[in-house]
Amino acid sequence: MESAKIHISLTGFSQVMEFRVFTFEVIADQATKPFTVRVDLALARRYGIRLQELPLLCRTVLDGRDSSGEERALTYTEEDMSSYCAAAREQAIKNKKPPRRPNPGHTGDAWGSSPR
Repeated sequence: MESAKIHISLTGFSQVMEFRVFTFEVIADQATKPFTVRVDLALARRYGIRLQELPLLCRTVLDGRDSSGEERALTYTEEDMSSYCAAAREQAIKNKKPPRRPNPGHTGDAWGSSPR
């Protein structure tokens, strides 16, 4: 059976004390439902997560929610932040390139040394 296509769009955000609350519209099965995802900004700073990254990270909460539940006010938890940072560190290690070493046979050629 083919699953229904779901469209999620960010509609805005608000600041409630130390929390940033992102508002999303989720469109599925011809129905539009509003959702909010709350993020503790102090925790985000502690984990080094930039404000620009938060809407996309909040979307992962919406993608992973239990579709049978009716809860519409969700939270991006410290556990979510910890998992995200661990995965980002792991990816950075995989992408790290070894340092480049200069070719000892051509040392000084770039500085216009006289031909040999």
